[in-house]
Amino acid sequence: MANGSPNINADELPEFDKRVLEVLREPLESGHITISRAARQADFPARFQLIAAMNPCPCGFLGHASGKCLCTPDAVLRYQSRISGPLLDRIDMQIEVGAMAASALRSDGQGEASSQIAQRVASAYQRQLRRQGKANQRLSPPEIDRTCPLEPGGEQLLLDAMNKLHWSARAYHRVLKVARTIADLAAQDAIAVSHIAEAIQYRRGLRER
Repeated sequence: MANGSPNINADELPEFDKRVLEVLREPLESGHITISRAARQADFPARFQLIAAMNPCPCGFLGHASGKCLCTPDAVLRYQSRISGPLLDRIDMQIEVGAMAASALRSDGQGEASSQIAQRVASAYQRQLRRQGKANQRLSPPEIDRTCPLEPGGEQLLLDAMNKLHWSARAYHRVLKVARTIADLAAQDAIAVSHIAEAIQYRRGLRER
């Protein structure tokens, strides 16, 4: 969704200083960063794609089939709370990835070839440029309203998810942009209910924000 932007890869995200993580909020939102020193202020472009990973708890085994996790609920909450709600709100996709079984590590993959996926992504990006002159990730809220019309069922599904998961207006627009991209990858002009449902599932990660 951030075609052409550099990547920032952050493993073990909660181990970063919380003040450093909070600084990411402004550029994730606006694509710019403002530096203020004494009586001077400067604004710099800072558009990037953040890719981060973290364990579910301090020991890393919360929810594992082995039952090895001995972390207390308070310890889990303290660990996960190192990532603030406002920062999570600005991360479009939040996916929980379970541990793989040992037998699966040696099995042959049955997925698409990378070349096929790359071609589909390139086609979707060109589709976005023809429609609005920019990538979906850069759409403003008014532009989202124009380019992301929903079927009645899709609108209701998204509203129900917002009420159930207590999402903000920012989360609403970010889910719409992900759904718009899912439809583009499928070469479809309309955002179907299935696209909204898939986008919602991509945001049900940490604390279901």
